[in-house]
Amino acid sequence: METTSTPTTDVTLKLLIDTKGHKVLYAESGKEFVDFLFTIMSLPVGTVIRLLSKDSMVGSLGKLYDSIESIGDIYMLPDCNRDTLLKPTAVIGSGDASLLLTNDESVEKRKAYMCVNSHRYVADDPRAICPKCKNYISTEVPYVAPQATTAGSSEGGRGYVKDIVTYMIMDNLEVNPLSTIACLTMLNKFNVKEVGSLEQKVVNLGMEEGLKLLKASLESNSVLTNVFLGKKEAYNISMPCKR
Repeated sequence: METTSTPTTDVTLKLLIDTKGHKVLYAESGKEFVDFLFTIMSLPVGTVIRLLSKDSMVGSLGKLYDSIESIGDIYMLPDCNRDTLLKPTAVIGSGDASLLLTNDESVEKRKAYMCVNSHRYVADDPRAICPKCKNYISTEVPYVAPQATTAGSSEGGRGYVKDIVTYMIMDNLEVNPLSTIACLTMLNKFNVKEVGSLEQKVVNLGMEEGLKLLKASLESNSVLTNVFLGKKEAYNISMPCKR
């Protein structure tokens, strides 16, 4: 995985664990973690491989990535920028979500260009050709990123979901609004008979956990269990569920 300084976030999860089955039944979270999960769906494949490192990828994509890196320029088209494949710009939906994946500020460094003859065409690559005048779309213009969501705001802002409810994330990353009915349905689904065997634990998430979640989501249907029950030191608060 990429080695960068780990940023600090206030993203937390409350896990409900079946101690007998050694399994995370579900997690409770706010907007930030759900935005992170939804952001995973927007990541280009090249970004995923770069974040996880090509050697840790399951399957053949790591070898494909290595081929793009190593193939000689003589075989590439002269106007081809291989960084568009190896380092594509990721669309990050919220500030907290981006900190769970990378702190390279790729979104803040995003650039946009317009036609040198001021025709109304915009591109993110200065080598693009204007359809009207056939000149390069190479005049850099300021790129304005969406404003960050104001704390407690329920409308607008960055991200994907509203900050008005608590969300329920299953072990396989299925996301729904948290409700009493949903909790009872889940307990019945997993045939939980003894409430005393359930335990709540709160975990803090940083970039290391974010990358582990990304990797586990590509390999398993028990993502939360694999990431958070693998190391006991990941827990920072422990409290038995009340009967």
